Amino acid sequence: MQIQINTGDSVEGREALFRHTETVVKDALGRFADHVTRVEVHLSDVNGQKAGDNDKRVLMEARVAGRQPIAVTELAGSLHQAIEGATQKLKRSLDTTLGKLGDKRRIPAPPLPGDSALPEDDEA
Repeated sequence: MQIQINTGDSVEGREALFRHTETVVKDALGRFADHVTRVEVHLSDVNGQKAGDNDKRVLMEARVAGRQPIAVTELAGSLHQAIEGATQKLKRSLDTTLGKLGDKRRIPAPPLPGDSALPEDDEA
């Protein structure tokens, strides 16, 4: 799973922030590595240089093999909080999407009413 990190003009692209983002994403989404080819992370400050509450924005998009991309957004007071929040949203979304795929492939449909799940014993 490749992780690509992009920053807006008003976000300093410090190496520590990139390492933090990469660690959080890998720890949370590592179990999806067989299905997710790339995660794109976009870090931005919606107010630019102005101060404001919940003005740090993180957009994450997971590229899932054979599926449409899954995208989530989180706004928070700091980039670290927004990264954590977006990662958890993406994890839940991948759980739902990939869990449904797994359910279709592994779990047989329940028997219809009137059908017996087990063969009946013949009484003679």
